[in-house]
Amino acid sequence: MSYAAAAALQAALYSRLSAYPGLSGVSIVDAVPPGTAPATFVIIGPEQALDQSDTSGAGAEHRFEVAIVSDATGFLMAKTVAGAVSQALVDAPLSLGTGRLVSIRFLRATARRLDEGSARRIDMTFRARIEL
Repeated sequence: MSYAAAAALQAALYSRLSAYPGLSGVSIVDAVPPGTAPATFVIIGPEQALDQSDTSGAGAEHRFEVAIVSDATGFLMAKTVAGAVSQALVDAPLSLGTGRLVSIRFLRATARRLDEGSARRIDMTFRARIEL
C-alpha cells in the first residue's frame, strides 16, 4: 500500500474539473474560500485510501469527496453542477504524475440545505483505483 499517488490524483482532478466545459465559470478549490465566497463553487475534499495491492503489484483505492456549495435558490444550480462534475470524472482518462489510474466510479451523493436554507451543498463520493 502506498499513499504516493494522492497528490497526483488531486492535481489531476483539479486539472480535469477546471478545464471541463460544463463547469466553465465555476470555481474549483480545495478549501472553502475565505471572505465572500463565490455563489457556487466545487471543493475537492476529504479522501480515504485503502490498500488494493495484489500479486500483480502495488495499488490503492482512493475514495474522495467532491462537494458543490451554492447559494442559489433551490437545488437546481447545485444539482446541475454536480451532474457536470460526475460527467467530468466518471471514467475520465486522467494522467497521473505518480501511478496509473485504472478507473474512477461514482459511489454516492448527499444533498442538503445549509444555513437554515440559504445555501445548498451536495457531497459526492467517488472511488479511484490506482496501480503503482
